[in-house]
Amino acid sequence: MGPNPEQIARLLEGREDDPFATLGVHPAAKGFTACVFLPDAVRVEACRLDGKAVGMLDRLHPEGLFFGRIAIRKRQPLRYRATYADGGEHALIDPYSFGPVLGPMDDYYFAEGSHARLFDKMGAHIMTHEGVEGTHFAVWAPNAQRVSVVGDFNRWDGRRAPMRRRQDAGIWEIFLPELGVGSAYKYEIVGPDGNVLPLKADPFAFRSELRPATASVVAAAPDHDWGDERHRDYWQKADPRREPVSVYEVHAGSWQRDDDGNFLCWDALAQRLIPYVVGMGFTHIEFLPISEFPYDPSWGYQTTGLYAPTARFGDPEGFARFVDGAHRAGVGVILDWVPAHFPTDAHGLARFDGTALYEHADPRKGFHPDWNTAIYNFGRREVAQYLVNNALFWAERYHVDGLRVDAVASMLYLDYSRKEGEWIPNSQGGRENVEAVDFLRQMNKALYGTHGGVMTIAEESTSWPKVSHPVHEGGLGFGFKWNMGFMHDTLRYLARDPVHRAHHHDDITFGLLYAFTENFVLALSHDEVVHGKASLLHKMPGDDWQKFATLRAYYTMMWGYPGKKLLFMGQEFAQRDEWSEARALDWHLLDHAPHRGVQLLLSDLNRLYRSRPALHARDCEPEGFDWVLVDAAADSVFAWVRRAPGVAPIVVISHFTPTLRHGYRMRLPSGGRWREIVNSDAVDYGGSGAGNMGIVVADEEGWANVTIPPLATLMLELEY
Repeated sequence: MGPNPEQIARLLEGREDDPFATLGVHPAAKGFTACVFLPDAVRVEACRLDGKAVGMLDRLHPEGLFFGRIAIRKRQPLRYRATYADGGEHALIDPYSFGPVLGPMDDYYFAEGSHARLFDKMGAHIMTHEGVEGTHFAVWAPNAQRVSVVGDFNRWDGRRAPMRRRQDAGIWEIFLPELGVGSAYKYEIVGPDGNVLPLKADPFAFRSELRPATASVVAAAPDHDWGDERHRDYWQKADPRREPVSVYEVHAGSWQRDDDGNFLCWDALAQRLIPYVVGMGFTHIEFLPISEFPYDPSWGYQTTGLYAPTARFGDPEGFARFVDGAHRAGVGVILDWVPAHFPTDAHGLARFDGTALYEHADPRKGFHPDWNTAIYNFGRREVAQYLVNNALFWAERYHVDGLRVDAVASMLYLDYSRKEGEWIPNSQGGRENVEAVDFLRQMNKALYGTHGGVMTIAEESTSWPKVSHPVHEGGLGFGFKWNMGFMHDTLRYLARDPVHRAHHHDDITFGLLYAFTENFVLALSHDEVVHGKASLLHKMPGDDWQKFATLRAYYTMMWGYPGKKLLFMGQEFAQRDEWSEARALDWHLLDHAPHRGVQLLLSDLNRLYRSRPALHARDCEPEGFDWVLVDAAADSVFAWVRRAPGVAPIVVISHFTPTLRHGYRMRLPSGGRWREIVNSDAVDYGGSGAGNMGIVVADEEGWANVTIPPLATLMLELEY
């Protein structure tokens, strides 16, 4: 018997939640029957895959539903030859004649929230199934009545490829034979209320269309031939707290553009950016988010495709080539990662199956007032698992060296940017988001437990304790934390007229009271040079000479201060204008000596920082730091010593008034000859050239007379 009228109606109206019960090959009293839906077809013949005809099918409905007995002895995939009213013919393999790809253990681990290989199972995967090549699709939509894969291959008709529902996990899957790389697709979902939702991009898409198009794209299986073993082996054995880490933060779309003002592809970026970073001496590149996102001015922080490198810069293989090229040149690659929130674009995760699936249903927990975005439901194990798998994915698939996790503070506090009555306390009545805490710990444990050499860095702007401490010690498990206090305090100090700085000495000294409570990264990031905040150069007061001198002194102080370093692109040559994502940096400024001087200083600081363990090997430990001069507020002078076992100590002396101080009396950590290894006032950097002729001599008790240039920082290294 064929399908009954109710089954036919459900199929033709797109309401069938179990299409495999009707379509495909089914055992009958004598042999097998076949049922297929081919709109506009007038004649259908069933064949084996080898082309042998096994039966003609009868048209049960004029819209294109066919059914009939077939002459086969065992269940097997079928190929249909369809004839259309215009005389055209088309042959296709029946997706409903294949068994499932996923198994019961996938259901079990997914439902448990412990599946660590979801990116091997979910999304679109090219594969050979039951002897046939094609693409397997899988998507989580537990509350949907029906889910279909749609694309040009089936005229975006949701009735043609409804998926099999796996009841235990709420996952829908289907294998579409002969569908290959490059096919654009989305999911058509019928929500629990019976309404068809806007077409959804695949949450696990590995490639996407170029905006403004929003479809997912079937991607080839990764086959990049990696040559970065030396780089990865080094970092797997290293303790990053005791390594030089100097990060160049980059927005890939505006670092440089091509001659026509267009984005550079990954290969062009590799040819330009990697040599530049190597030449400047940075150890790592950190990209603002490169996961697929719809809106350029969001800079990537409102992502709709966590698993897909954005199509703005070419195909995903291009990004793999970039990372490999960086590693071969000795440069690490860190990605900004955004698990805190996601945009509410109709094609994205918002109300994915017609319900609040990835986000909290209650807007007091599920909506972010600052960014008008949805907040992930961290307490839902499938959602936490989705995000944890994404962290693992970038480390495994693209060999990234680290994830800088965005907006951690917004995740940790239920009342973040909310007024009284606009948030829901936790079960203990507190403001801490214990679900987000559990997720972050789970993510860090999973990543550090499986990918040696990969680091996580928290952008966390509060005093939440133990952000960069191990989970087993009660910490969140991050490797590092951005030191937002250093950035805010020092920039506030330097924005003041030099005559007033004496009254705000603690803006510089206060940070050393907590400098070793976390593993800190000193970050001068993109957020500080946009939206009316001015470039770093123009944050400095005074005339042009004073601005450049103060900026050089600041950078040199920062490179001598405990903590790893991060600088946003353009600030290394004193970009004058604020950064804009809509255009390239002002590289023409390097035609002018003051800008070249700042750039030269930064490259020299990076090389010094990397070559001198005293400046990096104890960045995160208090035994690597001591004050030399902490109370010279009247002179706006600061001095400290940096140490590491078995190497010469280095004294850092910073001075933030425009006065030249000859014979300044201070006690260095020991007597002897101290070589001046950096002077930010050097003529080569655009300074006045004041200094100590290369050497400062201290008596047996360490007392020395030091010439301190105006608005300058010196570094002195003891000669052994």
